[in-house]
Amino acid sequence: MEERANVFQTMKEKRNTKWVMQLIDKYYPEDNELKRILMVHSKDVTARALQICDAHPELHLDRQFVEEAAMLHDIGIFKCDAPGIQCFGREPYLLHGRIGADLLRAEGYPRHARVCERHTGAGLSKEAIIKGNLPLPAEDFLPETLEEKVICYADKFYSKSKLEQVKSMEMAERSLARFGEEGLNRFRVWEKMFER
Repeated sequence: MEERANVFQTMKEKRNTKWVMQLIDKYYPEDNELKRILMVHSKDVTARALQICDAHPELHLDRQFVEEAAMLHDIGIFKCDAPGIQCFGREPYLLHGRIGADLLRAEGYPRHARVCERHTGAGLSKEAIIKGNLPLPAEDFLPETLEEKVICYADKFYSKSKLEQVKSMEMAERSLARFGEEGLNRFRVWEKMFER
């Protein structure tokens, strides 16, 4: 809980990340339960991603970018139909990353947009999209840069429907395993990279 507050306070103090909060406020202007869910989840993911950055200076991660993109990775949820987390839009929840990417590209942040569209599961391959008949273009939406991988990895430990819970490694793996071995295997590679 303290880490969450520290991330938010740090962002408020930094002039160069002020735009992130302004962008969130633009799409979430009301101080309601949906915004609270988004902010709590995003702060948790950001805190874990920044811990990884700090623990692994040898990876030369762009810490500021990780902080910004982790806060924005779920910005598209408001357009989705997920009443359990106060989202009353029309789009399938699976599209929240793609929707967020479209928003961020329109705002002029293509690098941040890539994080949005590549964080679902442990990323989605073209093959998985075709096999699952998913409502996405038949192309790879896989994290490629280390920063994209760190944020995607950190996201797997937090659920917007259970904000108070931090998933254990086993819980995160079980969640991913429901969708097949491909994503689980990617996650395990990241675990070896980021938890050593």
